[in-house]
Amino acid sequence: MSKSIFLLSASLLPVCLILKPLPSHAQHSNRWAFAGEQAIEWKVYGNAPHSDHIEMSGLQVSAIVHYGVSKKGLLELDKKVIFPMLRTIPNNTHASLAIDFKQEQAIRIKANGNELQEQPLSFKLKGSLTIRSMTSSGIEITRTLFPSRDKPALIELIQLRNNSRERYNIEIINPAAITKTDPAKGVYGQYIIEAQIKGAATFAIDPGQSYSLEIAYSGRKSTDEPYAYSGEYELRKRTDFVNGLFRELVLETPNDTLDRAFAFAKIRAAESIYDTKGGLMHGPGGGAYYAAIWANDQAEYANPFFPFLGDINGNESAINSFRHFARFINPDFKPIPSSIVAEGADIWNGAGDRGDMAMIAYGASRFALAYGKQQTALELWPLITWCFEYLEKQKTTAGVFKSDNDELEGRFPAGKINLSTNALAYGAYISAANLAEELNEKDRAAKYRLNASKLRTAIEKYFGANVEGFDTYRYYAENTKLRAWICIPLVMGITERKAATIKALFSDRLWTSNGILTESGSKTFWDRSTLYAFRGLLAGGATDRCMPYLNYYSSTRLLGEHVPYPVEAWPEGDQRHLSAESALYCRVITEGLFNINPTGFKSFTIAPRLPEGWNTMSLKNIKAFSQSFDIRVSRSGPQEIISVTLANGKVIKKTWNGKTAIPFDLP
Repeated sequence: MSKSIFLLSASLLPVCLILKPLPSHAQHSNRWAFAGEQAIEWKVYGNAPHSDHIEMSGLQVSAIVHYGVSKKGLLELDKKVIFPMLRTIPNNTHASLAIDFKQEQAIRIKANGNELQEQPLSFKLKGSLTIRSMTSSGIEITRTLFPSRDKPALIELIQLRNNSRERYNIEIINPAAITKTDPAKGVYGQYIIEAQIKGAATFAIDPGQSYSLEIAYSGRKSTDEPYAYSGEYELRKRTDFVNGLFRELVLETPNDTLDRAFAFAKIRAAESIYDTKGGLMHGPGGGAYYAAIWANDQAEYANPFFPFLGDINGNESAINSFRHFARFINPDFKPIPSSIVAEGADIWNGAGDRGDMAMIAYGASRFALAYGKQQTALELWPLITWCFEYLEKQKTTAGVFKSDNDELEGRFPAGKINLSTNALAYGAYISAANLAEELNEKDRAAKYRLNASKLRTAIEKYFGANVEGFDTYRYYAENTKLRAWICIPLVMGITERKAATIKALFSDRLWTSNGILTESGSKTFWDRSTLYAFRGLLAGGATDRCMPYLNYYSSTRLLGEHVPYPVEAWPEGDQRHLSAESALYCRVITEGLFNINPTGFKSFTIAPRLPEGWNTMSLKNIKAFSQSFDIRVSRSGPQEIISVTLANGKVIKKTWNGKTAIPFDLP
């Protein structure tokens, strides 16, 4: 592995431990390591107990699988299966039917009358979870768990191999074959949950022989006919989906852990999309958030990433989310709801205006530019322009915008005028001005650029302050503690207080072994703010200071104690693998390390941040701007060469001096 990897697991350390850049020779062991076929693997040595959980999703199902090794060295395996389209009553944000398949309810395997006790040898991850265990009888058991790509089922494939010299008679016992829900508690009446085994209930295995069986943990309406699942077919579809993601938007750097963390994040970002009656909806997941969309998770975080990946479902879910938000445009300029839930049938607006119009305008503008299709941009344009009209009606005499809250929804104070809403609005104006140019609305483009300029001045005057000894930003008027979101101006290209903000972000008041704290003095961290900070620090040119932190974070999330994706938060949510955080991780690379900013349907600027010690880095098979191309950055003396290779083989080369962003126009 690359020498730039830092392998100390943050979850073994106190939350308040301060992370300092580790020396280049520092090496620490992680629980997980690279395995073949771009997977990661935990090889179990001894009986040290450890458990973890991972979420995996398909178009009709999501599953949170808890797995590990008990104190006795035995397999622990629990499964929570969520069916987003089997709605419960009341049909609100959390109304997806969720069924727990606890270990005591799992199928039991007996050999010659004795129940087999599985002692795990290894766990492997790459879009599926594979567990290899040994038993005292000499029978080896391999389990592979994954969601169906397009059906409401979690699939578990089980292979038994007899490594002993004895013939065994096997008996399979299924105590949780069928569960029927109370019809009064379902939007569509009664639901049938089935742990359907495909394979004989009793059979014999001779020495050296193997036997395979499969289980589908499925859900359906009582009015639907049961479905005959084919586990191997479902595995092939899941594998093809994951391998397809690994072939698109490929990161190649001297740091193989960074490359693989990026590849894994693409899985979680793209898999959590549900085929609802309201169309495709990208959902956070986490056992709570399905068949619904949010102005932050989807519009702001995930949607601008999907054009770069080129996943057809990702792009369609993004467009569909903006269509749903556009349903709530109104002449009275009442705010668009923060969230549209229950497959589009209801809304959640419990925190009021969280700056949602700034989030939507920002995400929709950047998505439309990177997607590169004029017809789609024209469809989204009324939503974008309405959001700006709404924002202008929230403008105060200080020239900044008020909002009821921010995306933390009151978990931490935000006042009535917060930095996040205003920095997002600034970034939205810049992107929307570029989009207006593409739509031949020159006057509106000029107006938006003027509004952006005025807002930038107002942000400096209103939020610029000395906070805890740093000449950075106060988050709101009464704010006296450093906040994580002081990174957002850097992300949006506001650089007036860049040097002091970078120092504040790296200070021991904010940065810990788990990433950036929400507020100085607290113990709460949200990965989304850490990922925004990485993006802002890289875009702001603090590359060589940032990289040890990004390397450490990537190694911890991919190979540490809770793997393999970015998480939501701690202590809230048990570090759930919410999907949009993985999209934000990918944007650390595309918009931070490579610093790609869409400026038109076929144009972008790039100001890459090639770290010290790297001679080259590449992004291959980028799908943005309605085409496929590669970007390679290579060192040439004191300068860098940026090469863009088009699908037809044509290469566009430009020299970058490390200062002004370079524009590229694609044919």
